[in-house]
Amino acid sequence: QVQLVESGGGLVQAGGSLRLSCAASGGTFSSLSMAWFRQAPGKEREFVALISWSGGNLWYADSIKGRFTISRDNAKNTVYLQMNSLKPEDTAIYYCASRTIYSRTDNPNDYRNWGRGTQVTVSS
Repeated sequence: QVQLVESGGGLVQAGGSLRLSCAASGGTFSSLSMAWFRQAPGKEREFVALISWSGGNLWYADSIKGRFTISRDNAKNTVYLQMNSLKPEDTAIYYCASRTIYSRTDNPNDYRNWGRGTQVTVSS
């Protein structure tokens, strides 16, 4: 069973940056596709970004394209989300998730393992 732990959230002003990390353990990280989702209060969980096991395939939600970058370091069993030009509407709990195959799916039900999330708050 893969365990995922997110970190790096916090409070930032609009226009600022944050880098989230998700550390994985208990599985073969280098074989997993990894994704970031977010959930704002009163809203459904929303897909943010996806990266294949090698890092060679990336997919982003239109709402964050050009501002966020997903990356991974398989030697450190960690996936990152660099968030720039943050907006108040980016405020949410950010979760990382994993699945064993790579396909472009934004359905949370297609991801098997989840972290507990890290809060990101962007003030205006």
